[in-house]
Amino acid sequence: MKFYCIADADTVRGFRLAGVPGEAVDSAAEASDALARAARRPEVGIVILTDRVATDIRDEVEALRLGQSRPLVVEVPGPDGPMPGRKTLREFVQEAVGIRIGQEEEA
Repeated sequence: MKFYCIADADTVRGFRLAGVPGEAVDSAAEASDALARAARRPEVGIVILTDRVATDIRDEVEALRLGQSRPLVVEVPGPDGPMPGRKTLREFVQEAVGIRIGQEEEA
């Protein structure tokens, strides 16, 4: 089972440095096509989307989540941080694992 990233160019570049292949997209149409291609690949088990890309193709993301068990779609904050009203990556990890990571930023 492999990871695959669909996001802006900077995010895809960062994931590639960690050994995760991906596809940079600039529009909702490109993102939708990339998600459909990734979902058809049997080796892809987890698709990573930035929250902005996921928001742009929300209907496709939800249809994939409800319609099949694979791939798992994971949303992460983009390079500009989480969208307003969204959880930070630290909050996602804390919620998933149940431990606090690093230091909280002071306001």
